[in-house]
Amino acid sequence: MSMITKHNWTKEEIISIYNKPLMDLLYEAATIHRLQHDPNVVQVSTLLSIKTGGCPEDCGYCPQAARYNTGVEGNDLMTVSQVKAQALRAKSNGSSRVCMGAAWRNVKDGEEFDQVLEMVRTINKLDMEVCCTLGMLTENQAQRLAEAGLYAYNHNLDTSEEYYKDVISTRGFEDRLQTIENVRKTNVTVCSGGIIGMGESIEDRAGMLVALSTLNPQPESVPINALVAVEGTPMEEEKPVEIWEMIRMVATTRIVMPETQVRLSAGRTNMSREGQAMCFFAGANSIFAGDKLLTTPNPDVNEDMKMFETLGMTAQKPFIKIMQPKTVEAVDSQFVQLGEKPKWSRPGHTIERNVEASIKSKI
Repeated sequence: MSMITKHNWTKEEIISIYNKPLMDLLYEAATIHRLQHDPNVVQVSTLLSIKTGGCPEDCGYCPQAARYNTGVEGNDLMTVSQVKAQALRAKSNGSSRVCMGAAWRNVKDGEEFDQVLEMVRTINKLDMEVCCTLGMLTENQAQRLAEAGLYAYNHNLDTSEEYYKDVISTRGFEDRLQTIENVRKTNVTVCSGGIIGMGESIEDRAGMLVALSTLNPQPESVPINALVAVEGTPMEEEKPVEIWEMIRMVATTRIVMPETQVRLSAGRTNMSREGQAMCFFAGANSIFAGDKLLTTPNPDVNEDMKMFETLGMTAQKPFIKIMQPKTVEAVDSQFVQLGEKPKWSRPGHTIERNVEASIKSKI
């Protein structure tokens, strides 16, 4: 059974949902979840950092930002054969999707992007869903990824447009929306969510959900991350998110975006099995498996499989929601690199804690 998806949620409506008595909120979210999804099936994805560290951005939560001293070792772009080996390992562990992340501000035409396109072709041929998160990208670059067989593109909004200015100063919120719009001009699905626990208010959490839910169509995937406060980042002192906040956020997301796959993402190492089970009940139906999420810890895949067994859950097969995209080889490509130099914004305002963390890293 399907239901009409609403695209004109207001912040006030979403705050009202978020603040409902917990049992009422859980009941409503679980009811909607069961109408749209199999409650005992969860997608397992593997997040692979194909290029680590050295990012020029100043995102206050990110240990990969070059300006902060977080102990993250930078790595050059992985080879196609290395990525294939990791994808095969992920597949043997029950993952149906591989998400490749590169610590770039934006995609640049050239050898490295060509290499990423070959990675996409390689993984799609393994009959796995392929997702990339590479920063901002143009419509032509999105078309080239689609041609290679990309299934999803991740570009998180992170938080509300208002609070975004307290988190990042090197790129604008509108650039994130533009990148999502560029992806929407292809057959690639959109994965976009955010992080809670960065010092934002409930109003900001609702604001992020307004921005996502008013997109038409809504993102096929919405990751909900709990901040992992890493030493050396501007947010190293933030207190861990309580499990109740995570449950409320997942449930609210499920109600506001009924057809979306809600991804229980970063921060699971701090959650008990019981807490995660309540998130699944509230509407989460995707997790990231593997020992790391880019650079932060993640539960062991065997522990996840034991949890699934305890809960009577199974891993989702690939291409259940949308059929597998075809791969066009590079020699047959209709789209070629244009050598574009888009004018992505640099707001340039000052975020005190980001500046302080940057100065501290040089001492």
